[in-house]
Amino acid sequence: MMACRWCAACGARGCGLAEPYRAAIYYAPEPDDPLWHQGSAWLGRDAATGAALPQPALPDLPANTQAPRLYGFHATLKAPIALRHGLQAFLEDAKTLAASFPAFALAPLALTTLNGFLALCLAAPCPELHRLETALVRGLDRHRLPEDAAAQAKRAQGRTPRQRAHIARYGYPLVIEDFRFHMTLTAALSPNPYAAPAEAHFGPVLSLPRRVESLCLFTQNQPGAPFALRGRLRLGG
Repeated sequence: MMACRWCAACGARGCGLAEPYRAAIYYAPEPDDPLWHQGSAWLGRDAATGAALPQPALPDLPANTQAPRLYGFHATLKAPIALRHGLQAFLEDAKTLAASFPAFALAPLALTTLNGFLALCLAAPCPELHRLETALVRGLDRHRLPEDAAAQAKRAQGRTPRQRAHIARYGYPLVIEDFRFHMTLTAALSPNPYAAPAEAHFGPVLSLPRRVESLCLFTQNQPGAPFALRGRLRLGG
């Protein structure tokens, strides 16, 4: 297995980071942001430490947060990919891109229901975030090992023509023009019974000002394994 030479540079936990099954670049709140702790507690797992956390005592919440718990508390910037050139090369390019963007203020967040999924979304435009996402999607795509035709066809079901074109070009539908920042909190439920409890859980921290200061490397060691936050790449170098 190739080891990662960027452990010190990217802040990855431990040395000799092995090649993962998939890697992704996410936004996650900074470790000292109360939103990180509230989000991790809601999902029942800290993606940075791997620790299981007690969730709010709500009916069926563990079952209805199973999928977002697997991915960790995050918003997708470069969706999970199998790596064509290995983790070291992926990190080198991600680090260069991070250094080329200054840190910026994140627009306020609000609880939103998206097709039955409860999520934290932007309550106002954030052009800096959209520029960053576009740069990551395009700049890191050379590292993506494409899915087979059957997987692409499954991913394209129910998508718009533009989203199908995004899948063909970038492997993921919700990018660039179709990008919408969201931090998923539940499975799709209709009606979703967790809106009011989530408002109470997250309300005190959503209004806090926050900045996007780093990109987060998340990796998945094998199919079905939980994603882990393995390191942060600081914006502006």
